[in-house]
Amino acid sequence: MKIGVVGVGAVGSATTLALLGRGSAREIVLVDKDVKRAQAVALDMRYGTPLVPPVDVRAGNRDDLDGADLLIITAGENEAAGGATDRSDPAGRLRLLEHNAGVYRELIPGLVAAAPDATIMVVTDPPDPLADLTRVLAGHDRVFSTGTVLDSLRFRVHLGDHLGVSPSDIQAFVIGEHGTSEVLLWSSATAAGVPVLDLLAEQGQQIRDQVETEIRYANINIIEGIGASQYGIGAVSARLAEAVLRDEQAVFTVAGYHPEYRVTMSLLSVLGRAGVSQMHQPPMTEQERTALEASAQTLQRAVETIL
Repeated sequence: MKIGVVGVGAVGSATTLALLGRGSAREIVLVDKDVKRAQAVALDMRYGTPLVPPVDVRAGNRDDLDGADLLIITAGENEAAGGATDRSDPAGRLRLLEHNAGVYRELIPGLVAAAPDATIMVVTDPPDPLADLTRVLAGHDRVFSTGTVLDSLRFRVHLGDHLGVSPSDIQAFVIGEHGTSEVLLWSSATAAGVPVLDLLAEQGQQIRDQVETEIRYANINIIEGIGASQYGIGAVSARLAEAVLRDEQAVFTVAGYHPEYRVTMSLLSVLGRAGVSQMHQPPMTEQERTALEASAQTLQRAVETIL
């Protein structure tokens, strides 16, 4: 099983480290416009490979992606460099779209020529409209973005903190855009099967407001401390890579193209070797459904600017 990681900045490096630690693939090729950086990251990580499941990690160029089963694309400008760290800016990550769309227009045709059978995972922000652009440039539908998987994990972690419950025992989803218009599905969130809203009781609204703020601005809080939000998305990318390589048909809130909404967005998506094969809408209140429609419209407007 072969993976190409395209873009070896903070997120690409964190993703590669997570892939190594989990034993996600047998071969990992790192590609970056800064060849020396890719070589240095690969060399540094190779020194740890005797401690993990067998893997060949190396730097390469586009041609070395031949035969890759999955391409993980993290190349592009991040939020700190692109000026997308203003909490009062409703555009959020979408501020990066024009610049990173230009990066993708240069990258994708060559990557597809080198690895025509690979499924493509878009990680670069904003991932959802960039996945729509990638579908067009690649000429196939084996494209998905990491979507709101990380947002859903953040939801679980913060709920666990407030409830004093392990996040692994909490089921909670965030859908729509991976961005400021995302929708937290409070109505279906549970802890060990018990509705979270019942457990929050009288403090419900106060805690809801706090959790939503913590999730929506988690990336900015992290960036202000270490310059990039990288480790969480690295872990997410490695887990999703396994679902693709093993053709798990597992359910995540990854973003796939939805013909009804005419954009790539996150719902409950079935992920396997060919990317997203099914998408399902979870039970929602009318208010949540209205918010999802608004989120889809936000993405539609964004995509119209690059296609």
